[in-house]
Amino acid sequence: MTTDSADAPHSARVRPPAAAAVPATAGVHPPRGPARETLPPPRPGPGVRQRAVAPLVAADCLATVCTAPAVLGTGTAPMALGPLVLGLLLLHSRAGLYRPHPAPSLLGALPVLLGRAAVCWCAVAAVLAAVRPAQALPPALLAGAVALHTALVCGARALVHRARRAAARRLPRATLIVGAEPAARQLAAVLHARPGYGMRPVGVVVTGEPAGPEAPPAPAGPPRLTTPQDITRAVIRHTVRDAVFTVPPHGDPYTAALLRRFIDQGAAIWLAGAAAALEGRPPPASGHLGGFAWRRLETAPPRHGGAGKRALDLVVAVVALVVAAPVLLGGALAVRLADGPGVLCRQERVGRGGRGFLLLTLRTRRPYDGDAAKAPGEAADDLRTSRVGRLLRRTGVAGLPRWWNVLRGDLSLVGPCPETPRTVERCTRSCPEYGARHRMAPGLTGLARVHGLHGGSPVADRARYDNLYIDSWSWGQDVRIMLRAVARLPRREGR
Repeated sequence: MTTDSADAPHSARVRPPAAAAVPATAGVHPPRGPARETLPPPRPGPGVRQRAVAPLVAADCLATVCTAPAVLGTGTAPMALGPLVLGLLLLHSRAGLYRPHPAPSLLGALPVLLGRAAVCWCAVAAVLAAVRPAQALPPALLAGAVALHTALVCGARALVHRARRAAARRLPRATLIVGAEPAARQLAAVLHARPGYGMRPVGVVVTGEPAGPEAPPAPAGPPRLTTPQDITRAVIRHTVRDAVFTVPPHGDPYTAALLRRFIDQGAAIWLAGAAAALEGRPPPASGHLGGFAWRRLETAPPRHGGAGKRALDLVVAVVALVVAAPVLLGGALAVRLADGPGVLCRQERVGRGGRGFLLLTLRTRRPYDGDAAKAPGEAADDLRTSRVGRLLRRTGVAGLPRWWNVLRGDLSLVGPCPETPRTVERCTRSCPEYGARHRMAPGLTGLARVHGLHGGSPVADRARYDNLYIDSWSWGQDVRIMLRAVARLPRREGR
């Protein structure tokens, strides 16, 4: 779906990019001109979400198990129990009822719980009426089932919330607050006054203020952290588990670098106040904390898409290689006859997690010729590119061997554009967010490419589009990107 780039030497060796060796403390200084530090590719933190989800899932299942026999009887309940539980969990998950929150509101979630219970029991009643008309649920019994189920779910969830608040008071998690004063100080005071939230502020990372002797004195409360050393000491000393941003985390390079560093250290990321309100989505019913708008920021690629995305890559790659085999063999034969031995070109690229791999393409340039070196710039490239090579580039046949990289797992169908180690090092230095692109495998096409962003586009724009794709991955988005990439093929935009 993409055109091939300049050919690399056949003996290229894979080596990890220099950016992967930079310590985690780099890149958190306030920006002073072009950034000179780089951040390692972030990795998802440990399971804050899993610890929050498991008790609520158990509560919902227990309430359903108790309701089904009382409504359907012991003879029909076992057959309906499985689909009923599965449907309820799926609806609750889609409604966001399993998202972690320091102060969940049961009353705020009551309308959603009631509506999901009504949908599930109406579906059960419809199936029973079609399969066993004699056991069809009358309207009064159906309404009673919805009311009983909702009451049991609310009661079970109330017990879970109460136990969680008690545990939070006993063992609060160390928390850093990132933002401008006085909003950050106000949030720290709210968390300190309400220990049931389970967050203990241990420091405030102030943004938008000068560091050093000219900085204003710190008011009472958690200490102000203004240097990377202060942040590192606080994280290590208190074992920081949560980071709360009261300003948009992608608003400037400084906060973006802080965000990626906290993600790399395994902290859960929360947005509060203006940062949560600017997310572009309506807040959930319980989406506030002490009057501050509140939501959790999803910072890792959706794990439910990993196996499915890889399976789709394998199926499409096998089909593409089988269908394109005659064209690929014809192109390889043309290269061999026109330009001599050495049909494949192996180009060094950086993949997921900063690991290197060799990107395969058909060779479109002649072997090195001393006469070509005398011509400057594009003239030298024209001398080395044969007629066959130009034809293979224009038709896209030169990029067909990349399907083998997809089959091997080096590439995906959709993802960030694969870049050379030198390009990755240069771009990461100028844009702290660039290294976060390596959370997902690169792709034949991607969100940035279908919007016309390629190697000559601003680095910050490409990083923003690629990280947006990773943070908001979905099957529908992949399908739309692939359709747009196919539609752009005749125009051959990009490289």
